[in-house]
Amino acid sequence: MGLRFMTRASDSPWVDTVWTCMSEQVTEMTSVATACWGLVFWKREGRAYASISGPETRTGTAPVPEGATFVGLEFAVGTSLRAVPTTALVDGGVELPDVTSRTFSLDGVRWETPGPDDMEALVDRLVRCGAVVRDPLVGEVRRGHRPQVSKRTVERRFRAATGLTQGAVRQIERARSAATFLAAGVPVADVVSRLAYFDEPHLARALHRYVGRTARQLREGTGGALALHLDQPTTS
Repeated sequence: MGLRFMTRASDSPWVDTVWTCMSEQVTEMTSVATACWGLVFWKREGRAYASISGPETRTGTAPVPEGATFVGLEFAVGTSLRAVPTTALVDGGVELPDVTSRTFSLDGVRWETPGPDDMEALVDRLVRCGAVVRDPLVGEVRRGHRPQVSKRTVERRFRAATGLTQGAVRQIERARSAATFLAAGVPVADVVSRLAYFDEPHLARALHRYVGRTARQLREGTGGALALHLDQPTTS
């Protein structure tokens, strides 16, 4: 028993992942650093809730309401909410008001609460009305392009859009990838090589800071409930 956590990729350029989760006989989990912000919807004992989750720069512990069912999405890095700057969401979040089992309010508009297969349709509507926006420069930089502006301007706009520096995003994404590789049984030395860590101690420190697990715990699946789906290795 624990967290039944599943994720799927998305074809939408605005969405990183869509996930579902059910809590069973667990009251606490280890949160994992993420470069993405997202929307989370959950139900427990007949009541509905929704919140905006922010990027997280470190691991930590978080309470889990037992018997709750969750569905959520993480937006692609570089997207942001018109109503709430991403910088204000880092290591935090905002609970949304006036949530019912069928609708929620965001950016002054009432929206239909989505299921796991409806997330992209919701995002399309949010984009069309301007509630979700993005800075194209962030996408260019992440694809390896060099915009015709100064490095200072790039970093300023990157931080404004994501709440994080480019370096922080790279470190978080690399640690998450390392966790999925290790959970899949890839040897530590191979993970160090694949993800260009300086050595095994540097990998261990990154896992401690961003994932809250040791390499051994990830290989053995121990350490308690973890807010990360580890079935498929990633290379991002």
